[in-house]
Amino acid sequence: MDNTTGLRESKKLRTRRLLAATALELFLENGFDAVSVADVAAAAEVSKPTLFRYFPSKEDLVLDRFADHQDEVARIVRDRAAGLTPVGAVHAHFLAALAERDPITGLCDHQNVLAFQGLLYSTTSLEARIAHYTAREVELLAAALEAESVPPLSARLAATHLVAVRHELGRENWRRLAAGATVDEVHPAAVAEADQAFGMLADGLDRTLLPPRRPS
Repeated sequence: MDNTTGLRESKKLRTRRLLAATALELFLENGFDAVSVADVAAAAEVSKPTLFRYFPSKEDLVLDRFADHQDEVARIVRDRAAGLTPVGAVHAHFLAALAERDPITGLCDHQNVLAFQGLLYSTTSLEARIAHYTAREVELLAAALEAESVPPLSARLAATHLVAVRHELGRENWRRLAAGATVDEVHPAAVAEADQAFGMLADGLDRTLLPPRRPS
């Protein structure tokens, strides 16, 4: 990559981040439905066509950050340690993320994270658009399972369950924080519910998917 190309890509990345940050600030201040794409473009000092070159829809201005996590579960399964099944690997990763108060688990009380999740879960069009990102997450995980000789239908069903459990656990944790609980108060219940949810999956999925990885 020459210097010109590198500078061009850096400028695109800065513009993309500016648009997303500007949009989120406006949405949080005024409500998602009250802010138009034209409002975001004007605040960021770009044209509407420029904005749409970076984000195909108004919803993507908020949800584009999910693209960075779409391959996370697939990577967890693909890179899992010896002795772990796919369900066991995702379970262990989720527990570690809870301990770290990772926003992906819903157990994070940073005000900007709580505000973002509140916007997300209270806006119908955003929740509907999440399905696009969730479908890609399932697709990537299913591909990782198929690469280990899991039949395609079994891989898709398993991926759907694993992705759905992570999402629903995260939403439940956020609900409790939004109701006024602290992360330390919620953490024990969050761990217990994760253990229960992934335990339910392990009872069925691990018997039909893959044996634990053995040391090479």
